[in-house]
Formats: sequence, C-alpha cells, structure tokens
Amino acid sequence: MKDRAASPRFHYAWVIAIITFLTLLTTAGIRSTPGVLLVPLGEDFHWDRATVSLAIAINLVLFGLFGPFAAALMDRFGVRRVMLIAFGTIACALLLTTVMTEPWQLYILWGIMVGISTGATATVLAAFVTNRWFVKQRGLVLGIMTASNATGQLVFLPLLATLITTFGWRAASWTTLTAIIILFPIVAIFMRNRPSDKGLKAYGAEPDAVEPERSTGNPFANAINGLLRGLRSRDFWLLSGSFFICGATTNGLIGTHLIPASMDHGIPEVTAASLLALIGVFDIIGTTASGWLSDRVDNRVLLAWYYGLRGLSLLFLPYALGTGFLSLAVFIVFYGLDWVATVPPTVRLTADIFGKASAPVIFGWIFAAHQLGAAFASFGAGALYTILGDYQVSFLLAGLLSLVASGLVIRIGHKSGKTPTTLSEASNQAA
Repeated sequence: MKDRAASPRFHYAWVIAIITFLTLLTTAGIRSTPGVLLVPLGEDFHWDRATVSLAIAINLVLFGLFGPFAAALMDRFGVRRVMLIAFGTIACALLLTTVMTEPWQLYILWGIMVGISTGATATVLAAFVTNRWFVKQRGLVLGIMTASNATGQLVFLPLLATLITTFGWRAASWTTLTAIIILFPIVAIFMRNRPSDKGLKAYGAEPDAVEPERSTGNPFANAINGLLRGLRSRDFWLLSGSFFICGATTNGLIGTHLIPASMDHGIPEVTAASLLALIGVFDIIGTTASGWLSDRVDNRVLLAWYYGLRGLSLLFLPYALGTGFLSLAVFIVFYGLDWVATVPPTVRLTADIFGKASAPVIFGWIFAAHQLGAAFASFGAGALYTILGDYQVSFLLAGLLSLVASGLVIRIGHKSGKTPTTLSEASNQAA
C-alpha cells in the first residue's frame, strides 16, 4: 500500500478515503443495531418501546451534539487520535452491553458512550476528511463516503437479525465488537491527519496551494465560536431546520421503527431487517449520484427535489405496509434513493456559504440539528406507538415535514425575500 501511495499515479488521499469509508461503514452498522434490538430487548427485559426508544434518542442527540466538538478536536489533535479514542470507547460499551440488566445501563452504554463516540466517527468525519484531502472530485468522494451509512446497514442488519434470531440479542454486541477490533489497527497504521504528513498537497490542489494551518486554540472554544457565527446567519437556520427534518425522517423514524412496524404487519424480523438493508442498496446509488450532481447542479434545487420525493414516499408508506410486499417494494426503491442523498448538497452549501476552513465545525452544528430531529422522531414515534398502538400518524407527520423542508431549502442564499416559483427559476437565480 505504501509503494502504491508513493506513486504519482496513486494519491494517498485515496487510502484515507478507503479507511474513512470503512470507519463510517462500521459505525453505521453499530448505530443501526438498536433498530434490530428494539423488539428483542423489550421481550427479554419486559421494557416497552418508549423505554428502549429513549436510549436510542439519547444516542442520537449526543451523536449529533458531539459532532462539532469532534471536528474541532480533529483540527487540534489530529483525526487519527480522535478516531482511535472513539473506537476504544465503543468497544468498552459493546462489551458491557452483554451484561446489562437495567434501563439506566442501556442509557449509559448505548445512549451516552456509543452516542458520543460514534459522533466522532460519522458524517462530520467524512466532511472533515474530504475538505482536508480533496479539491478535485470532492462531491463525488463525499457522496461515496456518505453512502457508507447505507452500506453499513446492508452489511450488518441482515447478519445481526439472523444472529439475534438464532443466538439471542447479545450476539449483535459481540459481532460489532469484533468489527471494531479488526478496524482499530488499520486506522492506527495507515491513517494520516493531513496531506502534508505525507509530503503532499490535497488531491487536485494547485502546486502553490497553501494548506490550512493547524488549530492551536481551545477546541471547545472553537466549536462554540463556530456555533455563534452560524447563529448569526439566516442560511444556517435554514440548513439546520431542513436537516432537523432530514434526521427525523430517516434514522430517527425509519431507521429505528421500520423493522418493528413491519413486524406488526406480519413480516418476520429477518425479512424486515433485509428490507431496511435493501433501502441501503438504493441509497448507495442515490447518494453517490447525489455527490456527483452536487458538483454540477444548484444544490438548493437538489435538496428541494430530495425532500419533496421523500415526503411523498413517507405519505405512501402506511398504505404500502397494509397492502402487501409489492407496494412496500415501491416504497423501498423511491425512499432508498434519497435516504441520505441530502448530505453532499448540504455539506457543499455549508462550505460555499461559510468557507472551506470553517465548514467542518459549522456543518457539525448543522448535523447536530439533524440528530436532534432524529432523537425527536425516535422517541416521539415510540411514545405515539405506546399511546395509539401503531405508527400511521408518525409516518404521515414525517411525510408532511419533508414537504416543509423542501420549501425551506429553496430559500437558502436568497436575500431579496422573493420566493422562486419554480425549481428552474431557483436554479437561474442561483446562477
């Protein structure tokens, strides 16, 4: 690998991209595990879905809130060091999960420890690495990295569901722990913090390009300063508001509750997990294409389309669950294509508006809004299920929220107060 990296035909940025992809894939598999555990934990410990959903909600909140601080810590102390500490914390939490017996232990292990540590190895990591290592093809690389979330589901969910059905829910913890142990030495040996560590410029950078200076300030103060800068911007609120809805309508609702909702309609757990993983197949296609498009098309227009189509698919979901496999397959295809396709345009808009140097921390706060939305939907849907006995209202509300997000994103960057009447008009205004 080192010989290839030294060749002028193979830039070391691609090694970093592969390691980051594997990291994101593994942590995505870990973060998707609660959706498979929701019913088994309830059956084993006699916990209702609101109790388990609360742990997932804590996880999602801390996963998002730690993102901007993780970006600042990476800038100050290096990406590799932050990743390795996060892996160690995840490993401890997974090991202790196998002996837990009380809800408060679930809240500490999966809610706090896994939430914070995966927050350092998620979408913020992808944004940080692509901005640091890539100039050329940045959108495409970010799209591929973002698609790792779906790949993680594709790899882990059916496997974990099968293991849980055969050996019990603790098998999921042992499996994901093994994946972390395998990944740890790869990151320790091959990960680098910045191109200059290998005597290189970022991929596609001009020969005279100057690498951003390493931060020397307090990383927590830098993260707060990034938030304060964002709060003064109308576009930050629009991006954060739309991303709040994005989180609520993806890993908060569907990622957590699609499997139990499918089981309520007579679909076996392994089959339901496979359906959620199948969303990941189409998301790989959709998110990679979204990264490619984000380099070429007005990103606000892309986001408006993505949220609009997502809203229509979620409004269709209650009907799909009640009418059979074919209708559900239609939902899987259309919803899957834009599961996280919103990430590359959102990251690019953040960099364009706030500058490349500030983008990782500010996007970290925007992503925190995403996870607050996910936590809101995760716990809210669980609570509504406990009260109403089904998920229909939750799915319909999520669909309507997505349509609202479509209206929000088209306003990004417009200072005149005039709302575009068509997507083509919005594209012309942006040009």
